[in-house]
Amino acid sequence: MTVTDELLGQMVSVVGDDNVLTGEAVTSRVVGIWDDRPVAAKAIVRPSSTEQLSACMKACADRKQTVVIHGGLTGLVQGALSSSDDLVISLERMTRIESVNVAQRCLVAQAGVPLQKAQDAAADAGLMLPLDLGARGSCTLGGNVATNAGGNRVIRFGMTRDLVLGLEAVLPDGTVLSSMNRMLKNNAGFDLKQLFVGTEGTLGVVTKVVLRLVPQLESESTALVACDSFASVCKLLDMLDRELGGRLSAFECMWQDFYRQVSQHASAQAPLSSEYPFYVLLEALGADGVQDEERFLAVLSAAQEQGLIVDSVLAKSQTERDAFWLLRDNVESCLQFGPGFIFDVSLPIADMETYVETVLAGLDQAFTGHHSFVFGHVGDGNLHFVVSAGDEAARDAVEQCVYEPLRSVGGSVSAEHGIGLEKKHWLPVSRNEAEIALMRRLKAAMDPDNLLNPGKVI
Repeated sequence: MTVTDELLGQMVSVVGDDNVLTGEAVTSRVVGIWDDRPVAAKAIVRPSSTEQLSACMKACADRKQTVVIHGGLTGLVQGALSSSDDLVISLERMTRIESVNVAQRCLVAQAGVPLQKAQDAAADAGLMLPLDLGARGSCTLGGNVATNAGGNRVIRFGMTRDLVLGLEAVLPDGTVLSSMNRMLKNNAGFDLKQLFVGTEGTLGVVTKVVLRLVPQLESESTALVACDSFASVCKLLDMLDRELGGRLSAFECMWQDFYRQVSQHASAQAPLSSEYPFYVLLEALGADGVQDEERFLAVLSAAQEQGLIVDSVLAKSQTERDAFWLLRDNVESCLQFGPGFIFDVSLPIADMETYVETVLAGLDQAFTGHHSFVFGHVGDGNLHFVVSAGDEAARDAVEQCVYEPLRSVGGSVSAEHGIGLEKKHWLPVSRNEAEIALMRRLKAAMDPDNLLNPGKVI
């Protein structure tokens, strides 16, 4: 009996024969949402509880078996990529919502729960889970925590990190660390949960999470507006932030090329013509439907009078709101020009216009006939690029155009997607030598044999 056979036998004894997948059951799965390469691994193991996952990790640690964790596979930085030498542990069976506490305003759930399922559970209790992103139906809470996901409402509610009260994680040696805090204030020593938020599964596997909820907001005002300059976009953001009294929850900016592309592939007629250089999707959430809507309209009217807005349309129903968001979320329509490289950067808003011009000029110089689209959560300082410039061989040159200009403005190569394998080479653009050295020391201390998500991030 080989070590692999012995290990897989041990996995079967923990999770059952049906939950240790091998052969075609592994390779029939794909690597990610926009990556149709088959999964490579010795096996895929599917625990249903923290205890099962702990037993599996201990068995792997005893045999120095490398492990890659799979959640919803919606990541875009090759964070879940594995090799034929790895064992994959998937959290797809850990989908139980354990409680929604109305008085404490928190939700406790296993890591494999899809984000949308958690949102619905909160809504059923009259509360709201503010975290929201386009992959809500597929991404999982554990993946959201591991990557410190951002999304559409960061401008008001913060990143995932700001919503995590507590969590449970399994360390590389199988130790269970339970830090299921449910309080807003807890300064009793080190805040250990932060070791697992945004570290992409390199220090431990998140198995449960306690998420902060907020009261369900009764009013939702949504509009799509057009601006004739980026200066107007910035002034509009400042005006809305001040005049709406903290109710601004989304400020999504689309450059003209992106808006034209998604409009052409919309199922209905585009709400605004595609003649303007910038489009902004606005959302404000509040508690008084009539007064909030009146205030929203008054602020938009004032912005239009000041010339900050040159055209606009207000969503009059949930169907129209959904249609606006479908435009913004239809990134897939930008991938029809061959392999698309997707970027996620952050930088000071004041530097964005010049930065985008620099990136596009660099792409123009390096590639003939490239297709590039720009959009993002501008209110959070976060931009996305989708670039098609040939096959995979073009990646290094495209990355050079996008990442190098961030050095001079103190930007980040990852605003919300993480580092994974894809951006590891570019980490020094955003982190200095001392920071990277400390990351390595933490990894060595918690995973001395480099067994968990090996090679990712650092």
